[in-house]
Amino acid sequence: QVQLVESGGGLVQAGGSLRLSCATSGFTLDYYAIGWFRQVPGKAREGVSCISSRHGSTYYSDSVKGRFTISRDNANDTVYLQMNSLKPEDTAVYYCASDLDCKATMRYWGQGTQVTVSS
Repeated sequence: QVQLVESGGGLVQAGGSLRLSCATSGFTLDYYAIGWFRQVPGKAREGVSCISSRHGSTYYSDSVKGRFTISRDNANDTVYLQMNSLKPEDTAVYYCASDLDCKATMRYWGQGTQVTVSS
C-alpha cells in the first residue's frame, strides 16, 4: 500500500525557515519522482518543486527558486523540502506526491501539512 506522510509544517515568522519531510512507504523510492505542491483555499493547487528518480534532477517554481531546496534520502525513504526566507504568501497546505516522473498531476498523494507564515 503506497503511503506518503508529510510532516514539519507549522507557524513561522516571515524570514524564517521550515523543513518539510515526506515519508514514503509501499514502493521503492529510488524509482519514483517526488513533487511538492501547495494549495490555498479557493485557489488552484501550485507545483512548488520536484525531484526526479534516476538522476535526481530538481525543479522549482519561480516563486520559490533560490529559497527552497528539495532533496531525497532513498535509504530512509524520505524526501525533504527545506524552505528558507519564508514569506506570508508561502502560507498554504503543502502536499507531497509521487509518480514515475515529475508532472503536474501525480498519482499518489499525501494528506498535507499546514504551513503558516506570519508577517
